[in-house]
Amino acid sequence: MKLILTQEVSGLGAPGDVVDVKPGFGRNYLLPQGLATSWTKGGEKQVTQIKRARGKRAVRDREHALEIKAALESKPVVISARAGGEGRLFGSVTVTDIAEAIHIPGVDKRKIVLGSPIKLVGKHSVSIRLHPEVVADVTLDVRGAKS
Repeated sequence: MKLILTQEVSGLGAPGDVVDVKPGFGRNYLLPQGLATSWTKGGEKQVTQIKRARGKRAVRDREHALEIKAALESKPVVISARAGGEGRLFGSVTVTDIAEAIHIPGVDKRKIVLGSPIKLVGKHSVSIRLHPEVVADVTLDVRGAKS
């Protein structure tokens, strides 16, 4: 079954790639989750549109990824979140919160890897996959804020 990926699927491909998968995997997982659309002859326009959008957001090359890595690792990222008296957060810090705090083009929330949910005030470590060969280890400084 031929499909066009609309989002990155680990081990399969990136958005805009045309992949050939088993019918059950495509029909039961990729299509219902919105990770892919059916391949058609008219889908080539959609593929070019997805690749153009991905090119604007993506890290250009390894050198560019290394520059972004140096900028990210140079100083900790500060995030304020509502917390109780003992330093426990009301909720947790999500990848969306981290991506908004970073403010660097090319850093997408889908590339941020959290080991476990961040539910305490303090310093935490997060990995960001900038390029297949470059991973940045970022220090988060989660600070408690009053409501």
